[in-house]
Amino acid sequence: MEYGVFVRKKRYIPLERIQSLDISEGILQRLCGMVKVQIETAGGSRTDEAEAVLSAISKDEARYIQEYVAAAKNPSVQEDIEYIQEVPNHTVYKITSSQLILLSLTSGGVGVVISAVLAFLSQLDDFIPYERLFRGVEQWAVSNMIVIALLVFVGFVAAWIIALFGTMLKYANFNVTKTEHDLVISQGLLEKRQITIPSTRIQAIRINENIVRQWLGYGSVSVESAGGSASNKEGSKVLLLPLVKLDTIEQILEPYFTDYQFTSSFTPVPKRAMIRYIFRSWFIIVPIVVVSIVFLKVWGLLSLIILTLITFWGVLKYKDAGWSLEEQQLSLRYRTIVRTTVFIKRNKIQSLELKESYFQRRKELASLEAFVKVGFGGAGGRVIDMDRMDVKKVYSWFSREVKKRG
Repeated sequence: MEYGVFVRKKRYIPLERIQSLDISEGILQRLCGMVKVQIETAGGSRTDEAEAVLSAISKDEARYIQEYVAAAKNPSVQEDIEYIQEVPNHTVYKITSSQLILLSLTSGGVGVVISAVLAFLSQLDDFIPYERLFRGVEQWAVSNMIVIALLVFVGFVAAWIIALFGTMLKYANFNVTKTEHDLVISQGLLEKRQITIPSTRIQAIRINENIVRQWLGYGSVSVESAGGSASNKEGSKVLLLPLVKLDTIEQILEPYFTDYQFTSSFTPVPKRAMIRYIFRSWFIIVPIVVVSIVFLKVWGLLSLIILTLITFWGVLKYKDAGWSLEEQQLSLRYRTIVRTTVFIKRNKIQSLELKESYFQRRKELASLEAFVKVGFGGAGGRVIDMDRMDVKKVYSWFSREVKKRG
């Protein structure tokens, strides 16, 4: 690449280092018949930018770059780039209209919209005299609580509608195809995007289920890839199946990920760990409940409802925690806000971290965390309060592979 007006710069990127190509069409670029190409390389960039960005080039040029890079990665066809077009592509997944609507309804994007609006308003402190404007509003608010509650409700509905349409525009026409060596993901209505991920760079496969989708039997599948940069973390954690029935994931992915076993049988953490999951959920809420009861008296008792919900969430996290070990694969399941299941091949694990606190030692428990290398930072999964013997079993399984590599 060569660029610059007053200072000319040249950058040389070996084709074999290129890990993914992200092609997008913003509204302005579509009006001009152009596309934007972001090139991610092995290890990512140390800056906040991708290794290379071509902000406005023609679609034909982008397609030529894509084909040339694909050909360079396959020496047997490097002299015949046209061969790439002859390799049949297989459709892995294509989102339906009903799936797109359900995805939007269960995306939980309302919080993002509200946060963005509040962040925008907070930047206007120097221009809008909030104190003077709202001085009289305080007195009006006391006598108009119903109106305020109605306005808040309307605001949430509006934010939900904005998030709904935003999600639909983002994931419209979502399509995943498998070429000989790559996964090609395309999506978007107003802004079209296309991401190319080499299959060999996939480090782990992750299934996420928020509480609503889990109840409906749906989830989303993403892959963690050795690509991406600080400003393009999506290059390393790419959504593969935005919304899919949980019982069809194995049927969809098994033909294209033959070395993975999408098991649904997990060894749970021991029963003696449940009280620890509950206590961890109490750390913040219990002091708040005590203060509420002391100062608010009868009204403070309502905080016990929150304590009950938090306790239920702790029990839910305990029930969801588990692990599974195959000959060449480690599978971990745990819950934070959403329930997550991670499938990691043994040769992709960068390191295993075992933790055992004093209180865990007394109950013969330990925590296990597996790390894989992605383009920006690390990723993987963690299960807390496993049986100590189970943790040692996983460590022994992994250490044999490390010795084998050595």
